[in-house]
Amino acid sequence: MYSIGEISDKFNLTVSAIRYYDKEGLFPNVKRKNGIRQFDDADVESILVIECLKKSGMQIKEIKQFLDWCNEGDSTIEKRLQMFENQKEKIINQIDELQDAMNLINYKCWYYNEASKRGTDRDLKNININILPEQIKELYIKSHNIKISSK
Repeated sequence: MYSIGEISDKFNLTVSAIRYYDKEGLFPNVKRKNGIRQFDDADVESILVIECLKKSGMQIKEIKQFLDWCNEGDSTIEKRLQMFENQKEKIINQIDELQDAMNLINYKCWYYNEASKRGTDRDLKNININILPEQIKELYIKSHNIKISSK
């Protein structure tokens, strides 16, 4: 059994966040001894899932729905699977968007590094992408969504 303080330390959560989760019904089976919450290994697993889903952008009410489905049993397995499949798709899209942002940032790091070496960015503003180093050219193309024809 774990105290709320131990859970707080283990997951780097504030005690008030854990109490909020409990108030929102995310720990329907948490045990209490003299009014003090005692978390078991199943609660720890629930917190792992809760934190994962929160990081992936899921709202507390959606997480609660998932946990309710878990408590309902096997009849909700397909709903839970679909929820995770949907969340996975959202994360894949987020990763793609972040990769696009990283491509532009990497290009701009090169750009401003070159500008710093030259003391100006004047001659870089309208640079012909064909004279860029190959790796930088790829970043430019990816970050600007340019389609190069193979003609």
